[in-house]
Amino acid sequence: MTDLVLHPGLLLIVGALALTWLRGAAHSIAVVALPLAALALVWQVSDGVAWQLRFLDYTLTPLQGDKLSRLFAIIFALMAAGGGLFALSQKSRVEVPAAFLYAGSAIGVALAGDLVTVFVFWELMAIGSTLVLWSRQSSASYRAARRYLMIHLLGGVILFAGVTGHIVQTGDVAFTRMVLDSPAHWLILIGFLVNAGAPPLSAWLPDAYPEASWSGTVFLSAFTTKTAVYVLIRGFPGTELLIWVGLFMAFYGILYGLLENDLRRILAYTIVNQGGLMLVGVGLGTEMALNGAAAQAFVGVIYVGLLLMSAGSVLRMTERRKCSELGGLFHTMPLTTVCGTIGALAISAFPLTSGFVSKSMVSQAAADGHLLTVWLLLTAASVGVCLHAGLKFPWFVFFQKDSGLRPSEPPASMQWAMVIFAFLCIALGVWPEPLYALLPHAVDYQPYTWAHVVTQLQLLLFSALAFFIMLPALKRTSTITLDTDWLWRKLLPALSGRIEETLDRGSTAVKSKLHRLTAAARTTVTYQFGDDGRFGQRASTRSMALWALVLLLGYLVLYFLG
Repeated sequence: MTDLVLHPGLLLIVGALALTWLRGAAHSIAVVALPLAALALVWQVSDGVAWQLRFLDYTLTPLQGDKLSRLFAIIFALMAAGGGLFALSQKSRVEVPAAFLYAGSAIGVALAGDLVTVFVFWELMAIGSTLVLWSRQSSASYRAARRYLMIHLLGGVILFAGVTGHIVQTGDVAFTRMVLDSPAHWLILIGFLVNAGAPPLSAWLPDAYPEASWSGTVFLSAFTTKTAVYVLIRGFPGTELLIWVGLFMAFYGILYGLLENDLRRILAYTIVNQGGLMLVGVGLGTEMALNGAAAQAFVGVIYVGLLLMSAGSVLRMTERRKCSELGGLFHTMPLTTVCGTIGALAISAFPLTSGFVSKSMVSQAAADGHLLTVWLLLTAASVGVCLHAGLKFPWFVFFQKDSGLRPSEPPASMQWAMVIFAFLCIALGVWPEPLYALLPHAVDYQPYTWAHVVTQLQLLLFSALAFFIMLPALKRTSTITLDTDWLWRKLLPALSGRIEETLDRGSTAVKSKLHRLTAAARTTVTYQFGDDGRFGQRASTRSMALWALVLLLGYLVLYFLG
């Protein structure tokens, strides 16, 4: 070690273990204080190497700071604090400790200076997130946790193969910029993209996240996909492939979000959509684009977390999760309605919200690079986000035809968490300079120009007009929409059942054949050694002496020949 700075991620991980023993007020205080202490430690990590150690002839750097890593570590610590406050009334004794293990591991990835440390924390994230999902302790969450773990173990194996190949090829473990010039680097990219929710495995996210508890989904939304964005910014900036992967993710999330009926699956598809927009910025690779991707990741954790907090509040107070079963909740849940609406405005990039000052940076980078097709597709994606997350979610949950439900507001801790995140959405939109100061490159961008404000308001206005014109077609039934998760929801169980059935039939046939062979052998032995069999008859002394002589003569012949 080269410095005495404590590792913020390890503080949360060790704190997660301590939380399992605390009860009452001490537990509640620790849930909020631990992430805030980790946040304070993040600010103590200066630029450059803070920790180093030797392992198998390699120099590992478990703690290293710069502006990019600090930005992501800050938002991960903030999310852990906000999510912990929201989950204070959570009865599960596993969820919050698992979430802190998850958050601490995400901070560990952000502050890692070598690929070995990245991989170790990467796998700890998979364990923590699976435990968060499992801690709901329902049959649906158990099945979702198994499917989730299966996908992330696959991604981990691919990443491990890539990291191993990179180390063998270069002899260096440092986590720096890479290019797609070897199979190892392709494997590392694929491993990162699995966690980003990239195709063809995007469906793991909407399959798993909605099966967590009302507070668990808030934690799950923040870390896995955003650490993937971080490592892609760090490792593969300017990789053109990411532009088209990101655009596919953006429209994929919009399409399935519009088709979906489950309120948290709508927002899960939003996470895929937002991750796609960030990947476009990474693929563009300019300073403006990378700043935009990083800024969008930062504010996206906040406004998506706020949307999922409002959805979690509705789920807890009504025990309903289908849009077709909700509506008119603004009557008795006004605070939740206001906070959810602020989150919807932020994700739609409404002026004076955080989304407005971040999303446009990626579009501006595409325009600066004269990439007209990319710019047009990003503009269309902005309209789609407004339709499925900015309008569909709040309308069907809070404002559509009254469902007759009259739930009260959630507990105070949940309300405070929503209020804090709503305040951040507006504060960063009104005063973006603190956010811009955290970005990895110098920012020469002014979001509040007349042209930008008027253009964005026009897009939002026509999006709203299109939404209400298409409203009858957007009403959903009580179903879910399968996409590539059909592979592991339907195909793999069917194949497994068919294979098991075939093996059972084969096993039955083998057992029957063995039974017949055993019976035949038993009959033969019984006959041969019976009173009438060849070996059951009595032999004379003369005959036995003759056979003994033959055997001895044979032995002597073999001895002399040898």
